[in-house]
Amino acid sequence: MDPHSRFSRFNARQTKAGPLASTSRYMDQPPKPRIVLDNLPTKSGPKTPSTPKRSSSISSSSTLYAERPIATNSRVKQDEQYRKDMHLAFVNNALHMKTLGISDAFDELVDQFNPRKIAKVTPDAPSPAPQLRLWILALSHVVSRFERVHSALVEAIVDMPWTTMDTTFVKSYTNFIGMLVSARPEYLSLVLGRIAQGLTYQSGLQALDSGLPESSSKPLTRRLVYDRIHYLLRHLIALVPTCPSTLHPSLSRHFPHKRQNQTTQVTYIRNLLRVTEYCPEIADRILALVIDRAIQIDVEIQVELEELEDHLESEEQGELFELDPFDTVVGQEGEDSDSDGDEDEGDGDNLSDLSSDAGDPDEDDDQEDVATDFKHIQDMVNKLDSILKIIFDHFNQNHATHDPALAPLPSLPSTPTSRADSPSLLTPFSELPSMSLEEGKIIRRAQFHTLLAIFERIILRTFKSRYTQFVVFWYSSLDPEFADLFQGMLVSKALLEEDQPPVTRAAAASYIASFVSRAQFVDREGARRVVSVLCNFLRSRLDVFDAMAQMGAGGSTNVAQHSLFYAVAQAIFLIFCFRWRDLLEDQDEVDEFAPAQGPPKKWMPELDVVQRAVTSELNPLKICSTNVVMQFARVAHATGFVYCYSIMDANRRSDYAPSPPSAPGTSAHTPAKKALVFEHAMTSELNTFFPFDPYKLPRSGSYIQGVYREWSSVAIDEDEEDTENEAETEAEDEEAAEPAGIYVNGARTSHPDETDGLGHSFGGMSISPARPGPLQQSRILVV
Repeated sequence: MDPHSRFSRFNARQTKAGPLASTSRYMDQPPKPRIVLDNLPTKSGPKTPSTPKRSSSISSSSTLYAERPIATNSRVKQDEQYRKDMHLAFVNNALHMKTLGISDAFDELVDQFNPRKIAKVTPDAPSPAPQLRLWILALSHVVSRFERVHSALVEAIVDMPWTTMDTTFVKSYTNFIGMLVSARPEYLSLVLGRIAQGLTYQSGLQALDSGLPESSSKPLTRRLVYDRIHYLLRHLIALVPTCPSTLHPSLSRHFPHKRQNQTTQVTYIRNLLRVTEYCPEIADRILALVIDRAIQIDVEIQVELEELEDHLESEEQGELFELDPFDTVVGQEGEDSDSDGDEDEGDGDNLSDLSSDAGDPDEDDDQEDVATDFKHIQDMVNKLDSILKIIFDHFNQNHATHDPALAPLPSLPSTPTSRADSPSLLTPFSELPSMSLEEGKIIRRAQFHTLLAIFERIILRTFKSRYTQFVVFWYSSLDPEFADLFQGMLVSKALLEEDQPPVTRAAAASYIASFVSRAQFVDREGARRVVSVLCNFLRSRLDVFDAMAQMGAGGSTNVAQHSLFYAVAQAIFLIFCFRWRDLLEDQDEVDEFAPAQGPPKKWMPELDVVQRAVTSELNPLKICSTNVVMQFARVAHATGFVYCYSIMDANRRSDYAPSPPSAPGTSAHTPAKKALVFEHAMTSELNTFFPFDPYKLPRSGSYIQGVYREWSSVAIDEDEEDTENEAETEAEDEEAAEPAGIYVNGARTSHPDETDGLGHSFGGMSISPARPGPLQQSRILVV
């Protein structure tokens, strides 16, 4: 027989699907007997010859066998595979037709990911997540075919509210984005920009607009939304090596403005600090970004918090117990304004109120401006307090995690409720491999060096910051090595690096003085080393000044030329007031007051230069801060170190003395007057800067309390000194009571017992510049 004949047995081919017939290959072989399971005693129910009938009959009597019918599962898998093939065919056709210029099918595909279309799903309708997942799975097979003309589809997928879907869709979506950026790196910036935007507080509003029900028993919270975004970001960082360098600009671009409300700032900063946990490549830049934002808010708080509380005590303050915004259910947030400045809209010039019958509008406007200004400052204080507390919490958690001596943390508090629902790619600190003590020190040391670099680049060069620098203060308390490194860096900036600007060097000297005075963790030897270096610098400067005076090239004592000398002298004065007990040569000889007939105290030999500096022509007692000078004079006199009141009296008289008459047309005293004005301008800007003044922020203040030295703990008994100086102060006031001379020259407005209450002012020394009074302003104008 012809083998190509249609009657040939070789043409009797069976279909691919279904079981093979027993007679398909061997025509002569008898059929095999069918296995009959009817007589088996273990099976109950009616006996049926075929599986479908058996399953349908069993379903009426036993739910156990109805839940897992073999044939039904097979059909479900076949139907699912069929739907996948249909979606893949549609996607292939849409992409191909789009390249040819036909956009109908492509536009329909893009419309599947339209958030508005997804949001229109009614509550009783099935979730759109399974259908969208099929599209995502189909697109995962063709990511390499995406061209520039298909960018609209990619943008629609990136912008869809995927964080509100179920966990199965989130995993599929994450895998698709990973394949997309791997096959098409040009979309990495788009994806990272959307991720950075998703870390903001406003990203929850998009989830609210989507209106998609989460297929879980637990409500959809912001914490779950942010967990999924971090899951995706960490997945991309593991896939793409260049991801960190592209991520940082996006994070910086989406950082909220400093005028936006507290919740917005806190939410984004918490997410940024969490990124540093799994992306150490940009941890230093993220930390610098956060500290820079904190210091921008810090410099706007140039008022004492006690004064602020007095103005706002009648108003309603913030709630005592605040809810964590991460635990807020999406859709149940209150209507928060996006910016603190929204309330001020329309507060411009009220021209409609300026009428002849409106009375005096200036007074009302001034009162409203003052109230608004204090309200704005209170908002800034709350923001700064919350930001610093987040930073302290972050460092404290890292310190506890990297120190094996401390108790291990069970889990991160950021994601306790969402581990069951969110993908478990993120690993908390507690699940990281245990490290040795040396490895923990290496990590903390690297982090501290990062803080020092940020301090040198941002904080040190920012004038009038009040609280941000306490981040370095607290971190230095974790290890004596850190305190030594911080002091060494400040000494180098102030005394050794001559290429630094004078203002930077003077600011570093102020930081040295305030740090050694206030830090409880700086021991006796550390304080003596710093004072020794500062005294040696004063001695070298005095030697140069005396040598130039002998050669006839000296004589110039303006602050501009010797600003660093005065800053170092003030640093020594301040440290002496707080640490004079540690500067004694014999530790056993520490008394509050030296006995009248007893031997004098023995001080460290380097302090001998202070007497020389005080009596020199540079006269630091006249230039340095009044509070520091007055308190130094009291402590130095009470401890028998040096007597300064005679020089201070001479300085006061020189200020009050009237100018001698000069011939018409001459200007013999003009340079002296200009130098005097310049001195006061420099001292008001420099010598009122005390970086580590008492910490007054309520939330974050708990981190500073245990490592901070208050003035009340080191102040000496001032009762005897008050009685001794009362007569001297009254006599000085009587001698200087020449109303005509004082009022005309406008040297000072008044001297109401400068020594009274000095301990209180010294304990809460303000770095805010004092507002000049009317006579001080007139003095500047007249001179």
